[in-house]
Amino acid sequence: MKTWVKIIAGLVFIGVIAGVLVYFFIYNKPHPNYELMDAAYSVTVADFYNAYTSNKTEAGNKYNGKVIALSGKLSKVEFSDSLTICVFVFNKGMFGDEGVRCTMLPKFMELAKKFQPDGEVKLKGYCTGFNDTDVILDKCSIVKQ
Repeated sequence: MKTWVKIIAGLVFIGVIAGVLVYFFIYNKPHPNYELMDAAYSVTVADFYNAYTSNKTEAGNKYNGKVIALSGKLSKVEFSDSLTICVFVFNKGMFGDEGVRCTMLPKFMELAKKFQPDGEVKLKGYCTGFNDTDVILDKCSIVKQ
């Protein structure tokens, strides 16, 4: 066999092995279970929102990308397509209510629908940041008290 055929066959073999390894260790990586994760911080909703409105860079560095446990009085529950969003309102802005929005995990949607406005709740979720009107938490679950 010619040398260049051996080189090409070796490169194809290495490529296939690399592809299999990428699939098993990177692409097929399991998703984190946010419901079972421990919260990095446990704060009241008012303190959490005020941290972002007073200094969003500092609050972003502290909270973004972490699981946060929040407790406070719920303002309302919104329904959008297949989402249930718990909203804690602190201001009336030009484009509507401003505050903290927590998108619930599918497992907790029915329980969240039963929440009463101005009722005390404790939620835990993954903080994705501040969009200049709302602080967003995704994959939220209800914390048992």
